[in-house]
Amino acid sequence: MHFISQDLEDYIEQHSQKESALLAALNKETYQKILLPRMLSGHFQGRVLSMLSKLIRPVNILEIGTYTGYSALCLCEGMQVTGQLHTIDIKEELVDFQRKHFDKSPWGKQIVQHLGEAVDIIPALDLKFDLVFIDADKENYLNYFELILPKMNTGGIILSDNVLWSGKVLEPLHPNDLSTKVLLEYNQLLATDPRVETVLLPIRDGLTVSRVL
Repeated sequence: MHFISQDLEDYIEQHSQKESALLAALNKETYQKILLPRMLSGHFQGRVLSMLSKLIRPVNILEIGTYTGYSALCLCEGMQVTGQLHTIDIKEELVDFQRKHFDKSPWGKQIVQHLGEAVDIIPALDLKFDLVFIDADKENYLNYFELILPKMNTGGIILSDNVLWSGKVLEPLHPNDLSTKVLLEYNQLLATDPRVETVLLPIRDGLTVSRVL
């Protein structure tokens, strides 16, 4: 997931806005108690998500893939006071962990948790979204995109994480590697689909910003 040196990453973090005490505590507890802590967005990417949200000023936000809730809290930083963030995850064992940290934030009552498969939950959401963050199972990225698009406001932003997939998008495709295969198709779709305009940023493991036309 690291395409630049650790020294340069450290410099970037030192010269970006600091994460809040709440986010720092969530980061620390994730590494202490939760499996696969590298899935956490972390300080730098979290500040990018926060900045994008503050620029967009979304009313409704959708997140696919909650994990421990770090990215959700970052996205909430730009959400309007009348807004909601809906976040979806399949791991029941993380629900209480997420809620504990959500309720310590100013946005606890505005964050709605959904437990289950996103492909089943998204069609049931009767909302229009200004900002979506996709950071879940890569095999469903194409499905998520098609489900989300009709629910986006014009000018809304879709953020897609892990689109460089540790550099595997540049390597020969292994026949059994479905995740990389789907990501290659997904990246090509976002680059060519007339319904969106897209820029792929080499942030952490790759973050695509797509604006709905």
